Amino acid sequence: MRNLIVLIIGMLLTACTVGPEYAKPDVQLPATWRVDYSTAAELSNSAWWKLFGDPVLDDLIQSSVSENLDLKIATARVDQYLGALDVSRSQYFPQIGAAVSAGSGRQSGKSSESYQGALNATWELDLWGRIRRSNEAAQAEILSSEAGRRAVLMTLVSTVAGNYVTLLGLDRQLEIIRETERAYAESLQLFRLRYQYGAISELSLNQAESQYESARQAIPQYESLIRQQENLISLLLGRTPGPIRRGKTFKQLTPPGIPAGLPSTLLGRRPDIIQAEQALVAANARIGVAKAAYFPTISLTGLLGVSSNDLGKLFSANSDVRSLTGSVAAPLVTFGAISGKVQQAESLQQQAMLSYRQTVLGALREVEDALIKSAKGREHIESQRAQIKALSNYARLSRLQFEAGTAGYLQVLDSDRSLFSGQLALVQGEIDVLTSLISVYKAMGGGWIDSAESLGSVQKTSRRMN
Repeated sequence: MRNLIVLIIGMLLTACTVGPEYAKPDVQLPATWRVDYSTAAELSNSAWWKLFGDPVLDDLIQSSVSENLDLKIATARVDQYLGALDVSRSQYFPQIGAAVSAGSGRQSGKSSESYQGALNATWELDLWGRIRRSNEAAQAEILSSEAGRRAVLMTLVSTVAGNYVTLLGLDRQLEIIRETERAYAESLQLFRLRYQYGAISELSLNQAESQYESARQAIPQYESLIRQQENLISLLLGRTPGPIRRGKTFKQLTPPGIPAGLPSTLLGRRPDIIQAEQALVAANARIGVAKAAYFPTISLTGLLGVSSNDLGKLFSANSDVRSLTGSVAAPLVTFGAISGKVQQAESLQQQAMLSYRQTVLGALREVEDALIKSAKGREHIESQRAQIKALSNYARLSRLQFEAGTAGYLQVLDSDRSLFSGQLALVQGEIDVLTSLISVYKAMGGGWIDSAESLGSVQKTSRRMN
C-alpha cells in the first residue's frame, strides 16, 4: 500500500499537460476609422437610447430585455454550459458510489446466504492533462455562451430602437399622405365644379381624379406597413401581435450623438468577438483532450465495506472488506481512431481561428458602414431638403400658371407628384440616418450593454467558475 501511495505521488508530481497552449491570434487593425467625426463623444458606455428623449422607447427597451424569448433562450444556454462545467470538474475528484446486496443459494443440499454492503470509489489520475484541458474547454464554452447572450442583448436593444424609429417614420409618412390626399380632394371638388360650368375640359378633370386616387391608394399601403411594423416590435417584446404605444412624434425625436471609439478598443467590448475568441480557446483545449488518448489512463479503485453469510454478524469485527487497486489502460493498435480525433480537433481549432478573424473583420466593416451611412446620409438629407424647397416653389408656380392659362395641368401634376414623392423620400432619409446612428452604437458595443442588462429580469448568471 505504501509503495502504491509513493507511486501515485510521483506520477502526480511528474504530470504534464498535452496539447498546444492558447495564443491570441494577431489581427491587423486600422489606426482610425475612415470617417472622422470631430464632434464624436464617449457615449458608447451610456444608455444611448435615452438620448432620443422618448419615455415610450425607454419602456419598450426595458420590456424587451425582460420578455424577449431569444434572450431567454440564450440565458438558458448559459445554464447548459454551466452544467457541462460541473460535469468536467467532477472528474478531478474520486467518483464515490454505494452498493448493497443480499443473496441466497443451495448447493449439495445445503442452503447458504450472503450479505454485502460497500462504498466504492474510482479516481482517474490526470497525468497527461486530459481533464485539465477538458475543464479549460468547458470554462471557455461558458464564457462563449455568456458573450453570445450579451450579443443577443446587444442586437435586441438596437433592433427594438431601430424598429420604433422606423414606426414613427412610417407614421409621419402616412401623415404626409393623408394631408396630400385631403389637398387633392379639395382640388378635385373645385375641378368638378369647373367642369360642370365648362371652365375646364374632361381631360383636366380626369387628370385631377387620377392625382387624387394615386394619393388615396397609398393610404392603405402605409397603414399595412405600420401594422406589420407593430407586429414585429410585439414579437421582439415577447408579446402577441398588437398595437404599439407611441411617445414623441418622428419630428420630435432628438438624434443621439456619434460615439467615439478606435478599432483597437473594439476587440475588448464587442460580445460577438469575445464569443468567437472563447470558442477558439475551447477548440484549442479540445486538441489536448484528443491527444491525451495516446497515453495510458491510470485509475485507482477503492472498496470499503462489510460482507457476511449471517445477517446478524454483518457488522461484526471480522466482516469488514477493503481493497485498493490500480489499473492502467493504454491504446496499442487503434487503426487511426485516435489520430483521426486529433485531426478533427485540430481542424475545428483552425475553423475557430478563421471564424474569429472573420468576426473581427466583420465588426470593423459594420462600424465603417454605419459611420459612412450616417455621414453621407446627413449630406443626402441636406440635399433633399433643398430639393423639397425647390419642388414646393415649382408646384406653387405651376398652379399659378395653370390658373392664368399659360400652362397645362400636366405641368401641375408633374410638380405635385414630384413634391409628394420628395416629401416621402425625405422622411425615409431621416429614418435611415437615425437607424444608422443606432447601428454605430450596436457595432461599437461598449458599456451600454451593461446598462441595458440591468433593465430586465433576465440577469447574467451569478454562478462563478472559480
